Amino acid sequence: MSKTSRPGLLHDPDFGRLFAATALGQLGDRIIFLALPLVAIEALDADEFRVGLLAAMTTAGSLLVGLPAGAWVDRVRKRSVMISADLVRALVLSTIPVAWWADLLTIWWLYAVALVHGVLTVFFDVSYVSFLPHLVGRERLMEGNAKLSAIRSVTSISGPTVAGPMAGLVGAPATLLASAAGMAMSGLLALTIRTREQRPEPSGHPRLGREIREGLGFVLGHPALRAVMAGDAIFNLFLVMYQTMLLVFLERKLGLQPFGVGLVLSGMGCGALLGALLAKRVSARIGHGPVIWLASLVTCPLTALMPLARPGWSGYVAACGLAALSLGGVVRVVAQSSLQQALTPDRLLGRVSATARFVSWGGIPLGGLLGGVSGSAFGATATLWVGAVGMTLSALPTFLSPLRTLHSLPADRDPEFAR
Repeated sequence: MSKTSRPGLLHDPDFGRLFAATALGQLGDRIIFLALPLVAIEALDADEFRVGLLAAMTTAGSLLVGLPAGAWVDRVRKRSVMISADLVRALVLSTIPVAWWADLLTIWWLYAVALVHGVLTVFFDVSYVSFLPHLVGRERLMEGNAKLSAIRSVTSISGPTVAGPMAGLVGAPATLLASAAGMAMSGLLALTIRTREQRPEPSGHPRLGREIREGLGFVLGHPALRAVMAGDAIFNLFLVMYQTMLLVFLERKLGLQPFGVGLVLSGMGCGALLGALLAKRVSARIGHGPVIWLASLVTCPLTALMPLARPGWSGYVAACGLAALSLGGVVRVVAQSSLQQALTPDRLLGRVSATARFVSWGGIPLGGLLGGVSGSAFGATATLWVGAVGMTLSALPTFLSPLRTLHSLPADRDPEFAR
């Protein structure tokens, strides 16, 4: 059976290895998402502001190295960066349970680990997105992104389901050992991928500033990519405000234990998995551009169900709203990632990926801080309301762009989508 015939990319050995590495790495990442704030909340009794600051430190890497990371990644083979980032992240995370057992763990230790882990994650994500077109070819980007999103969604279900009971049984700090193991195994699996992209041609006089400006200019000068980045920036700012207080709300307002919190987050994973399975079909039926703004407009308002919830059945209804948010988010991200990869020349893949991350993720640390400040000043419930409204408004930039009527992935020379 040829590589291009059904059942598709999963029968390609190297894509299968990337698929398995993604599963293990994302499982570790999902465990971090639950366990790291729980370490602050339970083991260190951190207040709302400190939990928000921890969220900001986790994502501050996008601001610190977001733009230069793309230029550096474009100079080397992406697979090597992915492997190194995975292995070092695993090592850094393992210091938290060691410090806890030695009675040395402090909130500042958590901040430092979150910052280093976040910086390494920037390099990993930029390399990961840039490596996929080399591995599967541009004609199969939609299929590749959809399949990888599907396995990430599965780990979104299984990660909290594993992490919640594990945190209750052995403590949140020890749970991070499972996260470190997942990332280490991800790096070792990526080491077995045989496909090598060509080593980038070295520039006679590489200049970091000029390379950064080239990637930034390509993204900001492209109407479709510019709209996507603006919508993502708004969405991510308010999503992080929402998420920063979500765990506080679930534990302190709804009275959920770690197992219950894990079930709520697993429900979000179920929505994300359904979104990954439907993404290609929905994009084909609705149109590749309209699906990007419709996904947010339809699903984000449902996050308002959470601040309305009280202990009991209304909490389960609110969890369904979070699952819908994840469904729409994955459909949107698959469409956006495929659009970005299709429009970007090979030599700029790393820089465009890093620029997109910098622009759209740059507000995430601010979102964490604003979430903590808002939670301290007005409470978790009010912060969830602000986040729900802001996420809904994130559909405006793409609705007001050429993406409103785009029905299929354009060629990079399509005059309507040219710079």
